[in-house]
Amino acid sequence: MQKPTFQTGQQAFFLRLKSKVDHYFQSNQLNRAGGARLFFKGSVQFLSAVTIYLILIVLQPSVWVAIPLAVLLGLHLAMLGFNVMHEGGHQSFSRYRWVNEVAAYFLNVLGGNTYFWKIKHNVNHHTYTNIHGSDSDINVEPFMRLHPSQPLHKAHRFQHVYWVFLYGISYIAWVFYEDFVKYFSKKIAQHTEVKPLDVREHFIFWATKIFYVTIYLAIPVYFTGWLYALVGYLIVTFTCGLFISIVFQLAHVVEKTHFPVTVDSPTRMHTEWAVHQVETTSNFATQSRFLFWMLGGLNFQIEHHLFPRVSHIHYPAISRLVRETCAEFNITYREYGSMWAAFVSHLVFLRKAGLPAQLS
Repeated sequence: MQKPTFQTGQQAFFLRLKSKVDHYFQSNQLNRAGGARLFFKGSVQFLSAVTIYLILIVLQPSVWVAIPLAVLLGLHLAMLGFNVMHEGGHQSFSRYRWVNEVAAYFLNVLGGNTYFWKIKHNVNHHTYTNIHGSDSDINVEPFMRLHPSQPLHKAHRFQHVYWVFLYGISYIAWVFYEDFVKYFSKKIAQHTEVKPLDVREHFIFWATKIFYVTIYLAIPVYFTGWLYALVGYLIVTFTCGLFISIVFQLAHVVEKTHFPVTVDSPTRMHTEWAVHQVETTSNFATQSRFLFWMLGGLNFQIEHHLFPRVSHIHYPAISRLVRETCAEFNITYREYGSMWAAFVSHLVFLRKAGLPAQLS
């Protein structure tokens, strides 16, 4: 399958917006990276996660204390992904490239693989958002139907019910199945062939997978026994997978966003890339400082998709410029006032997508 292409003749919207954003950083003498502010937040979240981990395996509290702590640890792993790994992977954590690389490899500490993630997320998802066959984030076939071009199965009529289980196990599936499929098949999505890994990346892949099993399974089993460790691990990973999946789905798989199809030819889109990003993305709860802190600004997904190499600490300011420019070009800026409203919209979308009628 060939890669989709976007209109390149007229890019007035993005050129206008980019000039405003460039002027904002230049006039305020700001660096686009997160810097010390983001480093401090990431350090607090990391130390908090380590503390919870040590309490669980060393102090071994009662089950009524251990379960909430396991849930909290799962949330912390997701937050580290949002605030440290995600920013590092986009080269926006720090102005220094080597610091960004270290931050990006936090995904390996969490069990994933940064090399594959950068292709899947930075290239496929950020370029071909909500395009069937190219954006692997919406490819959950045959278990779910998230695009009108995807086949409809009888089980999909209940996907607005069983989504909880699939989202919850997504983290374990990512760590122990999906990464290995990419590693051995050398393929991500329908059109992306993975270049052969060099010796360094082969070593990192296997070394960090062993490290993950040691830290999250072997050591807890040694200190607490297999039952306590296994139940705790399942709670942590289910919570983490559920939280990560919900956050990313609320940005793209909701009623307000578009799920475009190609026109005139199998691979040509009808808009420029920047307009496509606005049409296929939605913000939520942008007034919540707490969610902004937890999610690494991923409730400002429109700004993130338009300027992925800008740290989320700048999104609230950039958001005003994006809204203003969208209004100038008569482009709809999509947003839900609360996370709950976006979540309800996601469930409604899942229900509609599971019915015989095509999605609009």
